[in-house]
Amino acid sequence: MTTTALATTLPAVPAGHYRFSGILRAEWTKLRSVRSTTWTLAVTVVLSIGLGILATATEASRWSHASLVDKLTFDPTSLSLTGLLFGQLAIGVLGVMAMSAEYGTGTIRATFAAAPNRLSVLVAKAVVFTTVALVVSEVVSVAAFFVGQSILAGSAPHATLGQPGVARAVFGGGLYLTVLGLFALGIATIFRHTAGAITAFVGVLLILPLIDSALPTFLSNAISRYLPATIGAAMTTVHQGFRGDAPVFSPWGGFALLCGYTAVTLVIGAVLLVRRDA
Repeated sequence: MTTTALATTLPAVPAGHYRFSGILRAEWTKLRSVRSTTWTLAVTVVLSIGLGILATATEASRWSHASLVDKLTFDPTSLSLTGLLFGQLAIGVLGVMAMSAEYGTGTIRATFAAAPNRLSVLVAKAVVFTTVALVVSEVVSVAAFFVGQSILAGSAPHATLGQPGVARAVFGGGLYLTVLGLFALGIATIFRHTAGAITAFVGVLLILPLIDSALPTFLSNAISRYLPATIGAAMTTVHQGFRGDAPVFSPWGGFALLCGYTAVTLVIGAVLLVRRDA
């Protein structure tokens, strides 16, 4: 009777198919077991913390000779988080690889055979990647901040988490990296090709700002605030409002816009994932 009752309680699952919890476990196994994950996360850590150390050490050594303008506009929090703007490349590559690697090896066919609901696969990949990226990004951002401030202490003004806007910038930096990596995953879902997806991601992140800087000032100022790189810079600085002569969105306003970009790429990717052959 127990067996009969259990059979009527649990929903039937076709042989060889998995529930969502099983898909989550499978995606976690895939992400943690491939060498590219270890390397990209290591590069994210090294770039984010290492470049922050380099930036703060350089500023600390020349602080006594800095100009009055530099001293008045000095932002120790943003300086220590400088490396995040380079670590974003590594976390973006991880986001691309989380989706495109299976297309490159052809194992995506086995994945869809075991889990025919392709949207479930995409959601599982996004959940697993977001969890890993958020933990790593926040740890890296906090570590870069504390290491950077310890270098500045005694030589130049330094910040603490209790000061206005500092905690927002530090934890916002981790959120920025996480959502940017998820944006890259969405691009990879659209392109299905590692090289193409990375090229598109780098184009959005680095090439568009270069093109924008070559435009007339009035046009450049109007466009630059919408670029992910500008949003990231605004999120990791304590001073809000303007960066130079170009207006920017508030940190959380820009973050909401970045989340919107990410949602759009994931929705487009989801539609194409369902419609196209594996």
